[in-house]
Amino acid sequence: MSVGQLPVIARRLILGSQFTSCRSTVMDANPDMSEEMASRIVEEALKFVAACATNPTTGLAPSRIVDEGWHALVLHTAMYAELCGRLGSFVHHFPGYDPTNYDPPIIDRTRETITSLGYEADPELWGPPSDGTLVSVAAQCQHAPDCTIVIVPKPKG
Repeated sequence: MSVGQLPVIARRLILGSQFTSCRSTVMDANPDMSEEMASRIVEEALKFVAACATNPTTGLAPSRIVDEGWHALVLHTAMYAELCGRLGSFVHHFPGYDPTNYDPPIIDRTRETITSLGYEADPELWGPPSDGTLVSVAAQCQHAPDCTIVIVPKPKG
């Protein structure tokens, strides 16, 4: 991003009421979470979905915290399908859970892809699985290298 250029705002990918509903879903799953933190998580999930949908052959994965926001987006099925359609590819969720897994190169590649779209990745939310000091999330996914998100185009015909 050049000097003076403002970052792209991911929450504009969906309507304000849709963003509020997704944020509420994150907060419902995480009762002690602040509205501000839930907003940040949904915002990063939108960036992640945009990165995956516009770079379908690049293996990307969310951090565990961002995955919480992605779950909220996926639960809003009609909105999520429409969002993915506008972005170019449907981004399927393939859950995987290994609490010891954290693959920095995949997360780095995901953050770089997000940045290439003009977004700023929130560094605090794209780190390794947390011991709960930042925020504890209900999502029980930690995507292993074999669970990176790669969009497979629908066969023609």
